[in-house]
Amino acid sequence: RLCELLDNAGRGWRKLAEVAGVEKRFKCSAEELEMCSLKVLEPHGSPTQCLLQLLAERDCTFKDLLGCLERMGHLQACQVLSSAVQDMIRITVQPESQVVREGARVSLTCWATGPPGLLYQWFCGKQEMPGATTPELVIDTAAPPSQPAWYICRVNCGAAFAFSRWAHVRVEKSSSPSSASSYCPAMVGLQILQQPQPCHLAEGDTLVLECRAIGNPPPQYQWCRNQCPVEGAQTPRLEVKLVTTAERGSYSCRVFNLFHEVWSQEVDVEIGEGSRPPWPPTWHGGSWLCSASPIKALPPRPPSPVPAATDKVALLIGNMHYQHHKQLKAPMVDVHALSALLRQLDFKVVSLLDLCKAEMEMAVDEFLLLLDKGVYAGLLYYAGHGYENFGNSFMVPIDAPCSYTSAHCLCVQRVLRSMQQRHTGLNIFLLDMCRKRNLNDDVIPQVGALQVTANIVFGYATCADAEAYELSQGELSNGIFVTFLKRWLLEDEKITVLLDKVAEDMGTLEITRGRQALELRSNLSERRALTDPIQPPAQDESSARNLQWAKAHVLPESRHLHFDCGVTVQLGFAAEFSNIMIIYTRVVAIPEDIAICEARLTDIPEELDVDLKCINKESPEEVGSPLASAWSLNSPSCCLYSRLCGLQKLQQELAFTVCLQYRYRGMDDFVEERQTVSVGKPLIAKLNLR
Repeated sequence: RLCELLDNAGRGWRKLAEVAGVEKRFKCSAEELEMCSLKVLEPHGSPTQCLLQLLAERDCTFKDLLGCLERMGHLQACQVLSSAVQDMIRITVQPESQVVREGARVSLTCWATGPPGLLYQWFCGKQEMPGATTPELVIDTAAPPSQPAWYICRVNCGAAFAFSRWAHVRVEKSSSPSSASSYCPAMVGLQILQQPQPCHLAEGDTLVLECRAIGNPPPQYQWCRNQCPVEGAQTPRLEVKLVTTAERGSYSCRVFNLFHEVWSQEVDVEIGEGSRPPWPPTWHGGSWLCSASPIKALPPRPPSPVPAATDKVALLIGNMHYQHHKQLKAPMVDVHALSALLRQLDFKVVSLLDLCKAEMEMAVDEFLLLLDKGVYAGLLYYAGHGYENFGNSFMVPIDAPCSYTSAHCLCVQRVLRSMQQRHTGLNIFLLDMCRKRNLNDDVIPQVGALQVTANIVFGYATCADAEAYELSQGELSNGIFVTFLKRWLLEDEKITVLLDKVAEDMGTLEITRGRQALELRSNLSERRALTDPIQPPAQDESSARNLQWAKAHVLPESRHLHFDCGVTVQLGFAAEFSNIMIIYTRVVAIPEDIAICEARLTDIPEELDVDLKCINKESPEEVGSPLASAWSLNSPSCCLYSRLCGLQKLQQELAFTVCLQYRYRGMDDFVEERQTVSVGKPLIAKLNLR
């Protein structure tokens, strides 16, 4: 948004560079400004993006940047930046309501994460409390009774702010006859104010249960499912996004403090088909709530002579690191390039690398769940080893044995038959693989009869009984097919016309002439293009499909870890593919008495494909990914990067250890602290492909 506002000749990026340059450390050289200006020559280049990157490398903070924009008088840019900062401020520890004896001292705590320089201010009722500007507020309950007993904390960075929850402090006189029993007859000083409620959800919904209590000392919480503690569920609010049937069961919450314990009521959580409330649900705040009255159905949309795309979905699979066969390089680059282009065309994309047979089958099954009668186009792209026997094409998984047969592979025609059963409007297969005959396989698979649907397009990277080749460009390799497909994919052409143009271009390449030529097979009877615009369907048609797709794209939220020595470490996450995640660790706060410190990841689950030589690296390029430049563009500086592959193999939630090593000033020995972190099941791991 800032780039859109500042990429102009007026009060734009050059003015920002001038104003920022008043402070020496932010001043850019003439060569650097020239580099920024040349970005306009690139297809998606932005001078402002380049300038912001230069300022970030000089440790320019949000506050510094906001000050520069204010001095420029660019109110719209200031508003954009302030709203972005406000979205970043998150209250992580809320103050809790308490019951205390008269004269006792009570402590309320509020912690928040966000940009550097967060400021705290406590309020009592509507009155600002002088001097109460730290995350912890200590209250002397010997104050006059007329003082309000409700407290709240404001956290701000510049003009952006967020408020904590209200906390109620009830003071009981020591001689009060009710002090021992008025709050909870069974447990003195501990009372549940809000009980969890039973709920009925569909797969993909968000489960929200709440249990709130007051007590002295402040209560702690532990949620349980079927009498077993839920890992990491130790707050009053239990929230589980994108639930599956694995989360159904009986839930209760154990509330306790140093002296007392009490349990909430046990409630049933039902998940699955047929367990939705009898009336159509309303989407509210990330969870399904049952409406009080039936919602009238919308009238059907009038028919249109032009095909209307209600949804477009794509599954991209690239197999590279084969266990018993030649390693490939191009699938990673090709899948990444097609993912970016298809997203520009409003496709929902799941991109996966290096799948074994079971994982490929499960990925296809999940892909089929995204397809429905309302889906306009379903696209399957595969890059890897393959073969063709008796007119049937087979995709070879990475765990296929040396002498593999159809029993070890996936038959493309079987996938097509399953797609037809979903009544998708357009079925597209782009197969970037060899089609040589497999002499080890003499079985003719019984696929079954295909329907006559006039909506099937096959784009083969090469002809029958021929090979498909890669083009090597330094560390990166592109398949011949995708090299030319990229040039035409965004064109508003009927898909068969588009592939014809790709075939013509491929024919101009001298090195593959006579070896590789695109083959197009189609029975498409209407003009259908990948660029056809989407007309969103009614919510009940698309919500389940959207949530199914969203499951594979949920990244853990960035978080801050606070160590006993006073050091704060930020954990950040980025997705390279749907099953490959980047984790970075960054030290954001260091006490003055510590000279050196570093935070590293250890104890990463063994089932993941992790090269220990490629974790905790100082630059993105060192983690073993040729695509580092694509995902590291907006990564912060001074980080250690780790790349985790094969997330689909995760059996449990992803847990690892952050190891902090630091040395105090004037000392030679290093000290070590560790924290175990669980981030749930990220990205494709949520679908349980194993």
